[in-house]
Amino acid sequence: MGKMKVHVIPHSHWDREWYFTSSRSTMYLVKHIKEVIETLEQQDEYHFYLMDAQSSLVEDYLRYCPEDRDRLVALISEKRFITGPWYTQTDQLVISQESIVRNLLYGIRIASDLGHSMAVGYVPDAFGQGGNMPQIYKEFGISKFLFWRGVADNRLKQTEFIWQGNDGTQMLAEQIPFGYYYGANIPENDTELSSYLEAQIGALEEKASTRNIYFPNGLDQAPVRKNLPELVAKFNQLDTSREYQLASPETFFAELEKEVADLPVISGELTEGKHSRLHKSIFSTRADLKQANNEIENILSNVLEPILSVSYSLGNRYPHHEVAEIWKLMFENAAHDSIGGCNSDTTNRDVAHRYKLARDLTNSLLDLNMRLISEKITQKHPFQFTIFNPLPYANSGVIRMSAYIPEADFTLEDTAGNALDYTILEKTDLTEYVLNQHIYLNPSKAIYMPEKVFLAEILVGVKDIPALGYDTIYLNLERKEAPHYSKETSETSIENEYYQINLAENNTLTILDKTTNRVYKDQMIFEENGDDGDSYNYSPPRNDFRVTSKEALLEKVKADISDVEEAITISFKLQVPYNLIERAAGKSTREMLIQTRISLRKEDELIRFDVKVDNQVLSHRLCVTFATEIASRFSTADQLFGVVQRPVRLPEMDVWEEEGWQEAPISMEPMQSFVSLHDEEHGVAVITEGVREYEIIGANYDTIRLTLFRTFSHMGKTDLLYRPGRASGESIVETPDAQLLGEIRATFAVTLFETTFDKAHIARKAKEYLSPMPVYQFSDFLNGRLIYVYRDEEKNLATKYSLELPNMDNAIMSAVKKAEDSNGIVIRFFNPYLYNEIDIPAIFQGKEIHLDEKKSTEQRTTLKHAKVQSYLFEK
Repeated sequence: MGKMKVHVIPHSHWDREWYFTSSRSTMYLVKHIKEVIETLEQQDEYHFYLMDAQSSLVEDYLRYCPEDRDRLVALISEKRFITGPWYTQTDQLVISQESIVRNLLYGIRIASDLGHSMAVGYVPDAFGQGGNMPQIYKEFGISKFLFWRGVADNRLKQTEFIWQGNDGTQMLAEQIPFGYYYGANIPENDTELSSYLEAQIGALEEKASTRNIYFPNGLDQAPVRKNLPELVAKFNQLDTSREYQLASPETFFAELEKEVADLPVISGELTEGKHSRLHKSIFSTRADLKQANNEIENILSNVLEPILSVSYSLGNRYPHHEVAEIWKLMFENAAHDSIGGCNSDTTNRDVAHRYKLARDLTNSLLDLNMRLISEKITQKHPFQFTIFNPLPYANSGVIRMSAYIPEADFTLEDTAGNALDYTILEKTDLTEYVLNQHIYLNPSKAIYMPEKVFLAEILVGVKDIPALGYDTIYLNLERKEAPHYSKETSETSIENEYYQINLAENNTLTILDKTTNRVYKDQMIFEENGDDGDSYNYSPPRNDFRVTSKEALLEKVKADISDVEEAITISFKLQVPYNLIERAAGKSTREMLIQTRISLRKEDELIRFDVKVDNQVLSHRLCVTFATEIASRFSTADQLFGVVQRPVRLPEMDVWEEEGWQEAPISMEPMQSFVSLHDEEHGVAVITEGVREYEIIGANYDTIRLTLFRTFSHMGKTDLLYRPGRASGESIVETPDAQLLGEIRATFAVTLFETTFDKAHIARKAKEYLSPMPVYQFSDFLNGRLIYVYRDEEKNLATKYSLELPNMDNAIMSAVKKAEDSNGIVIRFFNPYLYNEIDIPAIFQGKEIHLDEKKSTEQRTTLKHAKVQSYLFEK
C-alpha cells in the first residue's frame, strides 16, 4: 500500500450571526475575503480556500467591494476560491422543503455566475441532516456529501459510507468526525508539530477506511493561515510516513472515489448526538420566531407564488427579483443558528426584523398581483370580491376574509346569483378614516360612496373555486337581507357533519367521530412544566413541578353558532410557579390565563384550535396533548418531500449516560406540518401552523404532545439534565427576551380518520389548511391613499379563470412558479404516502426537469415513496 494521503483543506466556517450580529460579522467578512483574495493571488502554491460553501458571503462582499468582482471571478473560475452550492448554511429539519430547494437554486446560480459552484453538499455545522437530502442534492447534480453532525460510532465506525435517502437515492458521504475546527490550531515549533501530527492525524487514520484523510484547517471566523503552504511542506518533512497536500472538498472526493468499494449504507435522517450535539429540542426555541418563519414560508410557497403564476399567465410581469429578495431574507434566517434561535437577544431582534421585512414584502406583492387581476374583472356591483385558489384542483370550503362593508342590508352571492352562507365575526366603524382617504382621479365618474363603512371579518362558504385561478362573489345591496351574525350561547358543545365536541368536567374535550361513533376522551390537555435548558436544548429541572389544565380554574365558556361555523371559546387559569426556584419548592404563586377557541367549519374534517396564552412566568414550557388510544412503536410525520416513520422511543435512552453521549437521545422530533399516530383502522393527526416539534408520550406511547412554546434565561448553560458538561454557545449571555413575556398565540388543527394513513390523505389536508384562499376586494370608494390610488383599467377579464395546469391526483403540489430561464411555468409534485405509488398522467411525459430547472432525461410513469418531480410547461 502507498502512503496515507492527508488532504489539508484551508477554510473558515462563517456564521453570519450568533452571539454577534450580522452587521458586525459582515464588516469582518469584508476584511477576511480581501485577505483571502490577496493571499491566493500572491501565493500560487496556496491552491485552494473554502469559503464555507455559502455564496451569500461573496454576495455580501461584492456589495461593499464591487471593484473586486473580476478578481473573484478569476479565482472562483480556477476553483481556488471555493463557494456554493448553498446560499446560506441552512437547517434541514424545521426549514421547509421549498426553502432548502431555493437555497441551493440561488446559491448555485450565484456561484456559477462567478465561475464555479462546488459540487459537494458541504454541511459543517447543521444540527442534523434531513432524510431526503440525498435526493435533493442529486437533483442539483451533487453526488458527494461532507458533514460533521449526525452519525455516531454505534452505527458506523468509519468516516466513509453511502448515504441513502428516504426515497432510495444514494450518495458518497464523508464525515468530519471531530468537527470542522479539528485542524485549526497547528503549532509551528517542530517538536510540538511532530507530536501534534501524530496525535491528530493518527486519530483520523483510525476512522478512515481508505488511504485518504480529510483534515480541515479553520474554525469559526478564522483568519486565513497565510503560511499554510510552508506548514504543509514542513508536515511532509517531519512525517515521511504520510503524504500531505493542500486540497479542496472536490479534489479530496476525486481521490477518495478511486479507492472506495463496498461501503456500508446508512439510510434516512442523520440525527445521532453521541459525539456531537444535535440539540433536538431546538425546534421549539424562540417559538415567536419559529411561528414567523412558518407563516411566511407557507404564504410564500403555498399562496404567493401560485397567485403570481396566475397573474403572469394573464399578462402581468412575473417579479423574479422581488421574490428572490424575499427568499434571501428567509435564507438568512434559515441558517442553523438563526432559525435555531440560539443567539443573543440583539441578534434575534435582527432575525425578527428580517421576518417583518419578508412578511411585508410577501403581503404587498400578493396584494398587488391580486389587485392587477381584480381591477380588470367585469364589475357588476360596488362591492366585488375576487377569491383566489392557490391549489391545483378546484377548492370549496369556508374561508375568512377582511372586507369593507356598508351599514345597509345586503346579500353575499356568487356570479350566478346564488346566496352564500356567511357570518360576520366582528366589525369596526372606519367611516371617517376610509372615506377621507378617497382620491377622485376622475371627478366626472360617478361612483358609489357608502354613508358608513365598517371593516369586517367574515367567514363565507364558497364552492368550486377554479384550480390555480379565481372566482368572483358580490355583496348585493339590491337583494336586502339582514346581515348574518353568530349567535352567542353558553353551550359547552359544538358540532358539524363530522364531529361533536363537548367540554368535559375536567376541562378536557370529548370528541365524537360521527361517521363511526368512535369517542375520543381526554383531548386538549395543556401541560406546563419547568425548563432548565437554554437556547439550544430543553431540559427539565431536576426538581420539576408539572401543572395541567385538568386542575385549572374554568373562567368562562361561550359558544358561537352560525350557518358556516360552530365555535367554543374556553378560558381557564393555571396556577403555576413563577420561576425555577419556586418550582423546586413546589410553590405556585402566579396565574397563567389560557384562552382557546375550538372551531368546526361547515363540511370540514379539521378541528381548528386558536390558543392565546398570557405568559407572565419564567423558564417553563407549555404543550398540548391529544390521546389516541393507539399503542404505537412509531410516529408518522411529514419531512422533506415525503413522510417518515420514527421510533417513539430510542433504545439508546437506556445507555446514553453510560456511553457518554453528548446529549440525551430524546424523542422530541421535527415535522414540516403534521404528525400522526395510526394503526390499520384509524388514526389521529395534528397539523401545526406554529412550532414544528412533537413527542409521543404515555405508558403505551399513544398520546401526541405538541410543543407550543418554551422559555429560558440564557443562551447557554452547563450541566443540564439532558445535556451534561459544558455549555453550548455562551453561558454568560443572558436572554431575557427568550422568556417571551406577554401574549403568545398558537394555531393548529386536529383530524381523525377511520382508515389507513395512506387512504386518509393527511398531507392533502395539511396542504389545504396551510394554503388559505386569499381574497381581494375591488370597490371604487376604496381608491385612494388607503390602498394606493389607481387609474381605471379596461374590464377585460372574466369573472372566473383557471391557469389550467394539469394536476397529479393524490400527489402534493410543492411549488408552482415561473421558470428562472424561460417563459414557462414550473410545477412540482411529491409523493406523501408511506406505501402508495402515484400514477403519473401521460400529459407530464417529456416535461420533466430537475430541481435546478435543467432538463431531465429520466421519464417516470409512477411517483414512488418520498419522490419529488418537477415539470416545465412552456407558455
